Amino acid sequence: MSGQNCLVANDWICWDYVTSRSQELIDATVEHVWITGVSVLIGLVVAVPLALLARRGRRWSASVLTFTTLLYTVPSLAMFSLLLPVFGLSAALVVTGLVLYSLTILVRNALAGLEAVPEEVREAARGMGYGPGRLLWQVELPLSLPALLAGVRIATVSTIALTTVGSIVGKGGLGNLIAPAVNSSFKAQVLTASVLCVLLALVADLLLLGLQRLLTPWTRAGGRPSGRGKGA
Repeated sequence: MSGQNCLVANDWICWDYVTSRSQELIDATVEHVWITGVSVLIGLVVAVPLALLARRGRRWSASVLTFTTLLYTVPSLAMFSLLLPVFGLSAALVVTGLVLYSLTILVRNALAGLEAVPEEVREAARGMGYGPGRLLWQVELPLSLPALLAGVRIATVSTIALTTVGSIVGKGGLGNLIAPAVNSSFKAQVLTASVLCVLLALVADLLLLGLQRLLTPWTRAGGRPSGRGKGA
C-alpha cells in the first residue's frame, strides 16, 4: 500500500505521515523534552531542602511526606485549574504542576538517601573539622546519590507521561498531537506520537541509569554484599 493510500485508509502505521509531519513531530518532541527536563530539575532543587527539613525529626518528616503525597493525589485537571489563575495558559502552568507531582518521589528518595548515610561516617567527618555545610555537600549528598538518582529516574519517566496532560492548555509536547488525534480518530498520529513518548521514557531512563553508574561507581563494586552485610 502506498504512503498516500495509508493516510487515506487511516492506517495505524503510516510512514507517509512521519515524513510529511516530521517537523511537527520534532517540535512536539523538543517541547516534551524541555518541559520534562525543566520540571524534574526544579523538582530536584525543591526536593532536597524539603528532605533536609523532613530529616529534622518525626514531626517534620510526617508533615513533609504527607503534604507531598497529598499533592500527588490531586487530579491533573484539578491541579492545572487551581494553578490557572496564577500562571494563565502558559508553559509555566504545566511545569509548576509537574514539579509538584515530582516532589512525592524525589523527596522520599532524597530523605531515604540522607538517612542511609552511616552515623559513624558523619562522626568521622565532624572529627576532621567538617561543619554542617561541608558535611552536607562533601559527605552526605554524595553518599545519598544512589537513592536520589533512583528517584530522579522514576520521577523523569513519570513526568514524561504526565507532560502529555499539558495538552489541555496547549503545552503538552507530544500530548498536543495525541489528544486531537484521538478525538478525530487519526490513527497514524495517535500511534506515532505515543510511540515517541514511550521511546523518550526509555531513552531518558537509560541515560539516567548510565549517569547513576558513572557517579556512583562504589555501588557496582559492592553489588554483591557479603552475608554479614546482608544480615546487618
